[in-house]
Amino acid sequence: MTTEPAAEIRGTTQGTAPVPLSVLDLVTVGAGRTASDALRTSVQLARLAEARRFHRYWVAEHHSMPGVASSSPAVILAHLAAHTDRIRLGSGGVMLPNHAPLVIAEQFGTLEAMAPGRIDLGLGRAPGTDGATAAALRRTDRLNEGADDFPEQLAELTRFLDDDFPDGHPYRRIHAVPGPVQATSPGGVQSPHRPPVWLLGSSGFSARLAGLLGLPFAFAHHFSAQNTVPALDLYRETFRPSAVLDAPYALIGVSALATDDEKEARRQVRAAALSMVRLRTGRPGLVPSPEEAEAYEFSPLEREFVDSWNANVIHGTADEVRAGLDGLQKRTGADELMITAAVHGGDVRVRSYELIADAYGLPVAD
Repeated sequence: MTTEPAAEIRGTTQGTAPVPLSVLDLVTVGAGRTASDALRTSVQLARLAEARRFHRYWVAEHHSMPGVASSSPAVILAHLAAHTDRIRLGSGGVMLPNHAPLVIAEQFGTLEAMAPGRIDLGLGRAPGTDGATAAALRRTDRLNEGADDFPEQLAELTRFLDDDFPDGHPYRRIHAVPGPVQATSPGGVQSPHRPPVWLLGSSGFSARLAGLLGLPFAFAHHFSAQNTVPALDLYRETFRPSAVLDAPYALIGVSALATDDEKEARRQVRAAALSMVRLRTGRPGLVPSPEEAEAYEFSPLEREFVDSWNANVIHGTADEVRAGLDGLQKRTGADELMITAAVHGGDVRVRSYELIADAYGLPVAD
């Protein structure tokens, strides 16, 4: 088995941040904007994250959502790799049941060849979309089969990544090309290297599996906050040391938005919450502007949802956001915080990360 250096998983803190800070990008498209606009913002944001020493930059996989232009993480990551030099890039995540394991191994082997030592492969077992779209992606209506078979799919993908199917296996003569990159250690020794695999989840299934396999774990706190602590506890309780990690390592995805004044933060997160209301009620669309959200009349049930949703979005001034992030990290014991800001304007998103970097004293861009 090819091992992944733990140093590539465990980030180093910068400035006064208690744990490494990273970025999760949904490539959100606001009303009046285009996917091209959103992708240009992603390049701008990745460059900023690299300059300010955020640890990693992940792109999520979603489908059939007009306001989320991240249907193809591997393509976006290749684009970002061409515009950055140092920051780790990865999927947050690729939804494994949607794809043949060999295809994922080929895509991320290609990315590793493009940006050696900078690629993470985060994997999820959910479809990242509605049932009909998932069926179109998989060319089958047996959707539960993909989720139930996740451990077997993961094992097959790992074999392709490591190029080590045993003799007699039907895939023994099949190779994911490009395969493992020959990495050179400081002592001049070459060894095969491929992207570290992370398991992503919003419940206990992937937490337990990641623990049993000794893999790093990423939890979606930003949309499953009530399950965060139980899932992290389960991961740590079931963790078995492996060739990858000798101790558990868990990051959590966090919705956070910093603005120059608190009122603007409330306007922005209200609009983002309206987008979620529409998504949850089968009306996905572009992320509405704050002006549209201010004019919208929420029903009592919608208002209840918005209040519940926004209770888990850390927002306000930079100091308020830092206090919220620090408090969350202490409550959960997370080893890394991955910040997402799915709001209307690209300029607002970029400014938020600038303010958060400033609040933690991260290195100023040259």
